[in-house]
Amino acid sequence: MDRITPEAGFRTNGSIKLMEAIADRPGVRAQKILYLVTEDWYFCSHRIPIARAARDAGYDVAVATRVRDHGDVIRREGFKLIPLDWRRRSINPWHETKALTDLVRLYRRERPDIVHHIALKPAVYGSLAARLTRVPATVNTVAGLGYVFTSRALKARMLSPALKFAIRTLLNRNSSLLILQNPDDRRVLGELCGTPRERTVLIRGSGVDVQRFVPMPQPDGIPNVTMVSRMLWNKGVGELVEATRRLKRDGASLTVTLVGAPDEENPASISVRQLEQWQHEGLVEWLGHRSDIEEVWRRSAIAVLPTTYGEGVPKALIEAAACARPIVATDVPGCREIVKSGESGFLVPPGDTGELADAIHRLVSDTSLRRRMGESGAGYARAEFSEQKVVEQTMRVYKRLVAAQTETTR
Repeated sequence: MDRITPEAGFRTNGSIKLMEAIADRPGVRAQKILYLVTEDWYFCSHRIPIARAARDAGYDVAVATRVRDHGDVIRREGFKLIPLDWRRRSINPWHETKALTDLVRLYRRERPDIVHHIALKPAVYGSLAARLTRVPATVNTVAGLGYVFTSRALKARMLSPALKFAIRTLLNRNSSLLILQNPDDRRVLGELCGTPRERTVLIRGSGVDVQRFVPMPQPDGIPNVTMVSRMLWNKGVGELVEATRRLKRDGASLTVTLVGAPDEENPASISVRQLEQWQHEGLVEWLGHRSDIEEVWRRSAIAVLPTTYGEGVPKALIEAAACARPIVATDVPGCREIVKSGESGFLVPPGDTGELADAIHRLVSDTSLRRRMGESGAGYARAEFSEQKVVEQTMRVYKRLVAAQTETTR
């Protein structure tokens, strides 16, 4: 990933003023931003451009996360890396109490001026720790309301009241701003949790690198349909497999590729054994995790994401659209932000394998339709979802909080 430099236009006027103020005050420490995120890979894939821009604007940047395979990537950026023993799936009271205690100690030790919590669990736990340690300002980014808000499982229903209470009491503070990725989530949190609209900011997704993901011609040969996602049942992997089974039974000429790994921390994770079984049946080719996603889209004719729960704005779909790939997705929050049904792809009802199969078949059987929809999606993605736009919008959030701190201390 290329380094974002000031010359690339990622500094806002407010950021430049901040740097000048720091430079004019010898001995005064720079403002510190601490990012709290569950997984190091997620920070690197979704948030590192924002942290780079903050660093280049004069902030000290620290990243607290569970470290697996991307620790060196984070350190090479010049960020302070703070490993955490973080368990996304855990609801064990002992583990959760320890996690909160560790965060309180961390915030007292690091003394951040701003903490940026990424995802719902870090937002709730981190906001409580920030309140206990008097952190001046917090930013909470929630990319989709996820499992607890959307699942009908008993565990989700048990957790929902406590989570709604936590959001009402912790994320609605005057020194806190909540970044949401689509207007549906903004409406839901307003209705269920009383989140004031003025405490929310709409930033649609984590952006796409338009230098890396560029429009590509449709590949020759049998059309390949590709799904890039974590391998979760509620992402609609099972529905895609059943739609593929139906299409192949009816004689459609296509191949289907799954790109992504299971997520052992998610209760909806699909087993490796199941994925290998589908591959053995000849229904799909499962590639596992891939980092060369632009090459994946180069070989793909159609992108698909039949998720059955609300997304933020799926990064995989933004990247596919930027590569001029038509999309078939479900008509749920997040997906409808990037897919204009009938123009850049098709939106189908969640869980409806018949409609999903029909939409895929329309694109598989019509090369000119794929090209036309792909071109429409590419223009929209590059204009509305560029990485630069997301970075600039987030930097304005930091500037707003810094200005509020200044007003408070006068």
